[in-house]
Amino acid sequence: MIFIENIYICLAAPILIAVLCLRGKRRGHVLFLFGGITACFLSSYVTTWVAGSIQADKLSATIEVAPFVEELMKFAPVLFYLMVMKPKKEEIAERILMVSVGFATLENVCFLMMDGSDHLLHLLIRGFGAGAMHVVCGTIVSAGIVWLWENHWLRNVGTVGLLAVAITYHGVYNTLVSQTGAPAIIGYLIPLLTTVIVVVIRSLVSKKALQ
Repeated sequence: MIFIENIYICLAAPILIAVLCLRGKRRGHVLFLFGGITACFLSSYVTTWVAGSIQADKLSATIEVAPFVEELMKFAPVLFYLMVMKPKKEEIAERILMVSVGFATLENVCFLMMDGSDHLLHLLIRGFGAGAMHVVCGTIVSAGIVWLWENHWLRNVGTVGLLAVAITYHGVYNTLVSQTGAPAIIGYLIPLLTTVIVVVIRSLVSKKALQ
């Protein structure tokens, strides 16, 4: 039996100590990393409660409930940040990225505890696949906020729409990796390929901006 509370405490404790020791922008990054871990911790309870309320089995909870709950929970600390701190738009993408990384970290550790560490190749594929998936979903939402930042109404409507896209992307990933064989491999590869595409596009845009 896996007690996620114990894992959460072990990961959160050194991060909180780092928050107390750091200053400036670095403190903000680590604080949002902690926010991502906390979002993952809370998501496990909310997903379990929602799945129990609608009497969903494990597969249905993974495909239908978890993507919706997890993407909303990942966005919650960023939404609080946007409403309270009024940040510059350049800072938003970095904050969402750190939340996504924190979320994926706790999730991967929990899977490691459940599945064991005997199959290194599977852990590598699963770890990079899940990490890339959470980062891609965060990038989808942050891109919408940044691009629509100047127009308040469009920013709000666009963010809701992009959250729906992230939830769908997450759901497709969960559906594929819940299978075995080729579908699972495809599921793990999709976020990795998407990440490569995003990095290439950003590099091209940066080079064009410098010219």
